[in-house]
Amino acid sequence: MDSEEAGRLFRLYGDDVYRLALSILGSRQDAEDVCQSVFLRLLEGRMRRQEGKERQWLLTCAANEAKSALRRLSRRAELTENIPAPEAGTSEVLDAVWRLPEKYRAVVHLYCFEGLGQAQIAKILKITRTAVQTRLARARERLRKELQDEF
Repeated sequence: MDSEEAGRLFRLYGDDVYRLALSILGSRQDAEDVCQSVFLRLLEGRMRRQEGKERQWLLTCAANEAKSALRRLSRRAELTENIPAPEAGTSEVLDAVWRLPEKYRAVVHLYCFEGLGQAQIAKILKITRTAVQTRLARARERLRKELQDEF
């Protein structure tokens, strides 16, 4: 792939890749590393892509790369569930989303912030559609309970 095409895809989907990595990892620096890694692999031609499905392909790569990074971080620093959340702003809802476990946070991010359907999320995260539905329902319930306690 030439650098012009990679640059075009980065301008179109770079933010989406970054936000997904951030939602999984909870760290701006790690998300930037994942984003850079995904687009470097694309530029080097080490990843296969399907014409017309670039966004889904890039998000799948980002999810895989972020999960790999999370495993590396977990082994290295023994951070299994308590990965520090970035500065999420002043929104109580957004703060509550950041406190969700990674598997719920990723599904909520893809569904609510990226606007993807359950089937697309299932493909990206390599889980069943039923698992997506279950995780969304559990995330909503956790958010509902947490936000009710705050208000």
